[in-house]
Amino acid sequence: MQSLYLKVIFVRMKKLVIVGCGYLAEIVADAVINGLLPEYELVGVYSRTASKMEHIVSKMKQAGKSCTACATLNDLLALKPDCLAEMASPAAMKELALPTLKNGTSIVTISIGALADTDFYHEVIKTGKEHGTRVYIASGATGGFDVLRTATLMGNASARFFNEKGQYALRRSSVYDPALETEKRIVFSGTAREAIAVFPTGLNVSVAASLASVGPEKMQVAMQSTPGFIGDTQRVEIKNDQVHAVVDVYSATSEIAGWSVVSTLQNIVSPIVF
Repeated sequence: MQSLYLKVIFVRMKKLVIVGCGYLAEIVADAVINGLLPEYELVGVYSRTASKMEHIVSKMKQAGKSCTACATLNDLLALKPDCLAEMASPAAMKELALPTLKNGTSIVTISIGALADTDFYHEVIKTGKEHGTRVYIASGATGGFDVLRTATLMGNASARFFNEKGQYALRRSSVYDPALETEKRIVFSGTAREAIAVFPTGLNVSVAASLASVGPEKMQVAMQSTPGFIGDTQRVEIKNDQVHAVVDVYSATSEIAGWSVVSTLQNIVSPIVF
């Protein structure tokens, strides 16, 4: 008589935490609630605005899921998460990256501008290697990282990045002047490293594209202000001796950035990786 064996496969849920509890974080929380991230358990959130944290915690509770609002980053890391989704700012990314990686926690970030700092970039790489952790760069409002990397590896590549915004988005920036209310104009031209210094959050995607290709010092960036324009256009172009690729993305709102974090989290645990 043959014996029957029951094979039980146990899959441990990955613990997920979020830093930055605004609109984009809510997209990720909703993805957990709605079953789009079934391998993840959202165990904690951290924000400097308590009401935003409590909003997400309340949402999770209503869905029958437990989530902790943490008073400090140390409290968040004490939950021993597998992955931290950063949706705050480049300054926050600089503050949390090294202690998070040392904690055994990998990071999904949309604040790629922090990595334009070469010393910090190399410290992140070193720390990740030492602790077996990674930083995953979400595509945000752009894309084509695979073709950018491939074309760069082929050699002799050059790349440039173009961003278009309405004058409304620039009113609090150093490049704004009242003439932009009626005049279309290139308001910035320089490298990706220079761009992120002028626009700490507005040109994060240019740094992401540069890191996937020729680097922040060599990626040429231009920003155009167009009166009445709503949303953002991000266009990245790369050329080598054999390839000419253009990735052109328009987004009416920042929502695509939140969904890019969801997509990256899915990729991390998927047996098929895009």
